[in-house]
Amino acid sequence: MPGADWRHPEGRESSIDGLDDHPVVHIAYEDAVAYAGWAGGELPSEAEWEFAARGGLDGAAYVWGAAFRPDGQQPANTWQGLFPFHNSAEDGFLRAAPAGCFGANGYGLYDMAGNVWEWTVSDYTPDHSDTSSAEPGNSVIKGGSFPVCAELLPALPPRRASATGQGIGRQPHRFSDCSPPAAEEIAIIGDVPLVERCKHAP
Repeated sequence: MPGADWRHPEGRESSIDGLDDHPVVHIAYEDAVAYAGWAGGELPSEAEWEFAARGGLDGAAYVWGAAFRPDGQQPANTWQGLFPFHNSAEDGFLRAAPAGCFGANGYGLYDMAGNVWEWTVSDYTPDHSDTSSAEPGNSVIKGGSFPVCAELLPALPPRRASATGQGIGRQPHRFSDCSPPAAEEIAIIGDVPLVERCKHAP
């Protein structure tokens, strides 16, 4: 997208005004690493990310459980319709959604599938079992993003390679600091409870 960066997520004429509760996008790997370090944490490895995404589930088809639409509810911000021509926005969002609009997993983490891609520190390998084929300079990104069709999310969210040194749209970062946040930090962003911020919050 011409002119897009983290301050102009939809191009030169856009801004982040009113998007304080949205994921930060168009950031490079190096920016994510620097921010995580500044905040006292670090980016997770791919294995750490996958463990966290599962939220304590083992063997479920999706990170939230066995069914894609439990109780008929949309559990993540994904593409609904004929990709890339028509997104029906059945989940309430045509593009990225505010963070935390869909239910948390068993570890209290939000948006582990869909919405936006997330950086990890792991070098990309085409085959998980062959670390000799690692591609330095290409880090694994996880979770999928809103243009990912629901059919691609089973098992674990998709994984992709992304070149470090450049920002990619719909891509924030998540970091680990070895200490879980307090329940009130998970439930509230800023001074606004999730249930008031997002019409999709439970």
